[in-house]
Amino acid sequence: MTTVELPEPQVREHGTTERAGMPFTVGGSLGMLVAAAMVVSGITLTMNGEQPLGITLVVVGPLLLILFAILLGGVTIVAPGEARVLLLFGRYVGSVRTSGMRWVNPFTTRLRVSTRIRNHETSVLKVNDHDGNPIEIAAVVVWQVQDTARALFEVNDFIQFVSIQTETAIRHIANTYPYDNHGGESFSLRDNADEITEKLSTEIGARVESAGVRVIESRLTHLAYAPEIAQAMLRRQQAGAVVAARQLVVEGAVGMVEMALAKLTERDVVQLDEERKAAMVSNLLVVLCGDRDTQPVVNTGSLYT
Repeated sequence: MTTVELPEPQVREHGTTERAGMPFTVGGSLGMLVAAAMVVSGITLTMNGEQPLGITLVVVGPLLLILFAILLGGVTIVAPGEARVLLLFGRYVGSVRTSGMRWVNPFTTRLRVSTRIRNHETSVLKVNDHDGNPIEIAAVVVWQVQDTARALFEVNDFIQFVSIQTETAIRHIANTYPYDNHGGESFSLRDNADEITEKLSTEIGARVESAGVRVIESRLTHLAYAPEIAQAMLRRQQAGAVVAARQLVVEGAVGMVEMALAKLTERDVVQLDEERKAAMVSNLLVVLCGDRDTQPVVNTGSLYT
């Protein structure tokens, strides 16, 4: 199988400094209330003639409001099955996977990435198998984001990347193996489904590893000959089945003839020369191997007339 060579990732997921978000939420909210009260008190004192203290409160209050607003800006909510990728002035600084209310650097940009298990089902693809026969094939892939940083920064769109690489792997697998080995010992798409899907999972995993994606499982959901050769291949399969059935019938008929001749000789029922044995073998094989019921003929003469 072809080895997929992809460039080394420039960034990998790592943690970042984070805190529980509830204390910052409560503290920031109370601080903003206190700052607002200071502004109102400062205005009231200024209007009542106490200008030094009033001006101080009017100046300090808005500054505190801005400070606590910035503090509250660092509170972020992370749902289960999601992660937040943090960027500080365009530089990756870490990912948050802990669910709940968390507090991070308020100046960071937080990008949401789903880490839930996803399914991707391809459309029915028309490709040529190893023997050059046109076939239709489709598969479903179960995958999950394992590295959030690589998923966002190593590829342009990791969902589209998984889709395209999955179709590429399916086409490669279909070109590598025949649809049917026709009794041979090599792998085929129809007769070795488990082995083929294992190889398909391995190849897809190698192709999407650079995007930080882990392939959990893949299965073929559709496999058939293309319509233009489906009838011809069906007749071929039917012919093969007929030949196999005839082979079993002939083997069984020969065994029954051998047994009949052995029993006749063993019990000394009748003495048959070689010519009569040949005739008896011929008649028995016609009866046993024919695909229609035979019509019995009663011999009223002797065995030799």
